[in-house]
Amino acid sequence: MVLGDSISAGYGLENPEANGWVGLLRARLAAEGKGHEVVNASIPGDTSAGGLTRVGPLLERHRPIVLILELGANDGLRGLQPARLEDNLSAILERARKAGVKPLLLGMRIPPNYGKRYNELFEAAFPDVAQRNGIPWVPFLLDGVGGRADLMQGDGLHPNRTAQPILLENVWQKLKPLL
Repeated sequence: MVLGDSISAGYGLENPEANGWVGLLRARLAAEGKGHEVVNASIPGDTSAGGLTRVGPLLERHRPIVLILELGANDGLRGLQPARLEDNLSAILERARKAGVKPLLLGMRIPPNYGKRYNELFEAAFPDVAQRNGIPWVPFLLDGVGGRADLMQGDGLHPNRTAQPILLENVWQKLKPLL
């Protein structure tokens, strides 16, 4: 199960269910003969607080083996305290752990216009949460994509269709051992 925001929901993509990185993950698992169902519980605009509110019922309803947690970018874009982000992500991971679910955390960065200190605190939240909870994590989901106009939509925030396989590869390296 992927619990994320617009990046995992495939915002702005034609046919996001097939063309987004989560859809590509679904196709890869099927091609490899793995019988895993992929639930995309991502909502554009979602924050870590929204994910915390939704995770309990989602875990109960879908009973996933793995939770891919891709939240936090909207917290950063709204200037919310990184300590609050850490608390929310840790609480989501604790609920997953109690449900017997293996978590994978996807890290994010925000544009530099928020200031050096805020950006440092924001970016540090992801490794801090991963280390504190002893879980695998992807340092930056948009690695190789962020900052490249040819791989981003016009808003400069959302990856385009060409970028989706790169996002999948960024996740796959840490996800595969969990499966």
